[in-house]
Amino acid sequence: MASTITTVITEDRAAQTTELAASATSAAAGRSTFSLPLLYGSPGQPTPTERGQGPFESYPYSELLPKVFPKAHNIGEPLEDFVHIDPGMRALSHPDPRKFLKNATKVGDFCPTIGTEVEGVNLAKLALEERDELALEVARRKVMVFRGQHDFFEAGGEFWKEFGSYFGRAYTHNLFVTGRLHVHPTGGHPEDLPEIHMIYRDENTVYYDTENITRGMWHTDMSHERQPPGLTAFFLFAHPESGGDTFFTSGVEALKRLSPGFVAYLKTLRQIQSAVDPIQVTRNGTRTRNIRRPCVTTIHPLVRRHPVTGEESLFLNPEATKGIVGYKKQESDLILNFLYDHIAGGLEGQMRVKWAPKTVVLWDNRVTMHSALFDFAGSPERRHGARITPQAERPIPALDGIQLD
Repeated sequence: MASTITTVITEDRAAQTTELAASATSAAAGRSTFSLPLLYGSPGQPTPTERGQGPFESYPYSELLPKVFPKAHNIGEPLEDFVHIDPGMRALSHPDPRKFLKNATKVGDFCPTIGTEVEGVNLAKLALEERDELALEVARRKVMVFRGQHDFFEAGGEFWKEFGSYFGRAYTHNLFVTGRLHVHPTGGHPEDLPEIHMIYRDENTVYYDTENITRGMWHTDMSHERQPPGLTAFFLFAHPESGGDTFFTSGVEALKRLSPGFVAYLKTLRQIQSAVDPIQVTRNGTRTRNIRRPCVTTIHPLVRRHPVTGEESLFLNPEATKGIVGYKKQESDLILNFLYDHIAGGLEGQMRVKWAPKTVVLWDNRVTMHSALFDFAGSPERRHGARITPQAERPIPALDGIQLD
């Protein structure tokens, strides 16, 4: 079986190299479905045009607005399980797994436990082995921020799908198949791009939350799925001059800060996650959303193990975690609320990304949580971005023998 997989990987890599070259050639020739204009930056503070601001009538990314939403009574089939192969596994055997950074003009860590900022590396031009190395480095650093990604933005929708699919690829019937890109169950997307999740906020859609002190909430994207996302890409076409930053925190570091006995106890726990509440009702509770497929309820471990690095991480989500299996609500809430407070207050594992034109952020959704900052409510400026969300493996319990079904 091992030799069969090796042969398949070798043959598949050759085929993927051909596909990647064709994709890059198509983008360069301007044949991509959504080829975006380049808004080159200049030294110093970006101009409003470079930040995607200005009159809505002349907004250059209007074709990438979230326009297609699910229709009522048009519910599709639930997602099927698949065998995910993380490309970072291949990079473990590379002589220099960080070789893809050799031409970088800047590589600096946000803090020791999480986050690296990179300049001078062109994500759109990475070879397949370099993509493998990228996956491994993101797994190790949790979050990577790539500046100056003009080619990535220009390449457009078909390239974005191909790029994301590489990190969510499935192995089935002795063959690698196209990776699983998650389609948001309720969110909007551009025409013909359901796999690219779009977010959009401006002065008409950002509101102050009158029921809570803050709208920020640490969360993990789509964690209720049986196979939640892994390496995730996010980039903004438009961002405010000030505000709208994104915070990240490491579930690995949060777990390390707890005492060994408590960690051993947490490893025995399973949680119930469901998307019923966040999917059916908007955050301000004013209307019911249409959905693309049935809502699911899933059992996940409270502590998971990363398939490539072997690191253990807290894995929970205030938006989706409903309780701990076998515990009464008050008992479950006591444990979960402690962990939420611990994560929120764990400054040693946190970082903050300030957005700049042509920035692409990659993070490992399996071992991080994040939160956008909606501090620009009332501002006339817009915040518009895209998320590429490859699905990964079903969470692996940190404690062997934990049954999830």
